[in-house]
Amino acid sequence: MSIQTLLGIELPIIQAPMAGVQDHKLAVAVSNAGGLGSLPCAMLNAESLAAELTALTSKTDKPYNVNFFCHTPPTPDPEIEARWRTTLAPYYQELGVDPNDAPTGASRAPFSDAMADVLEPFKPPIVSFHFGLPSPALMQRIRSWGSKILSSATTVEEALWLEERGVDAIIAQGIEAGGHRGFFLSKDLTTQVGTFALVPQIARAVSVPVIAAGGIADAQGVAAALALGASGAQIGTGYLLCDEANTTDIHRAALQSEQAKYTALTNIFSGGAARGIINRVMDELGPISQDAPPFPLSTPALAPLRKQAESLGSGDFSPLWAGQNVSGCRPVSAAELTRSLFPG
Repeated sequence: MSIQTLLGIELPIIQAPMAGVQDHKLAVAVSNAGGLGSLPCAMLNAESLAAELTALTSKTDKPYNVNFFCHTPPTPDPEIEARWRTTLAPYYQELGVDPNDAPTGASRAPFSDAMADVLEPFKPPIVSFHFGLPSPALMQRIRSWGSKILSSATTVEEALWLEERGVDAIIAQGIEAGGHRGFFLSKDLTTQVGTFALVPQIARAVSVPVIAAGGIADAQGVAAALALGASGAQIGTGYLLCDEANTTDIHRAALQSEQAKYTALTNIFSGGAARGIINRVMDELGPISQDAPPFPLSTPALAPLRKQAESLGSGDFSPLWAGQNVSGCRPVSAAELTRSLFPG
């Protein structure tokens, strides 16, 4: 079955859900253009999720995707937290920031019954997950709405694990991809490979459709992914400069600078491995820091540094998420970009 038939879309193009840089406006634009727009929900509470879904469904009658994380929240460890704040102490002093201004608690929550309660009246056509899958009971609940389920795999083993649990399609996330790695069976970075090595291996191993993600920036990249066995392509970085994205001016400037040529996987901003443009804090502390608390607990201590630096026009402490290929980033409408990725 083609990905268009499975998901009810015109083009085999999925817009990657990108928490922090988009809301329903980008998802609506992509869906209305014939692709699959995605709404990132991991950083939303129940009230904001309901508001976003209400706005989204009032502006499109096309299929859309809602995306959630499935990580197991770690138990906060005061020792680790103290060590992390000690590591950041020179920056607090430099910027005149009070470390006590840092928020507490995780900024990202896994999918739950409470969020399913919000989703149920909307019965979203597609629900996707990062870091594995929720419990069998929650999976069954989603299926009862008639929703299709997608999830990310970064290895063949993860793809087989997902297929065994009944996903409708698998997103093969290559190491080029911007943002968080979706790995969940192993956090060993040496298991992570490029998109065009990963896609054919997963396509041969599973019987469900495969969606290629990572480093795909234009129609040529989409065609190459399809030639290697993918049924569709997921694009994130390319949408960051679109009119409908909420990407900050600092992030937009970085994406259009020479700096964007240099990205790395870092755990500094959240505690989980994620690809972004190298900036000062990544360069000086990492990019992988042994002091960072586990995902997603490193974020709060950095928050006041990011806020203060950004107020001064600096992205030194901001997560400037981007994949290895920013060549598709253009300040155009999301509809124009979507249609250019698969001109037919």
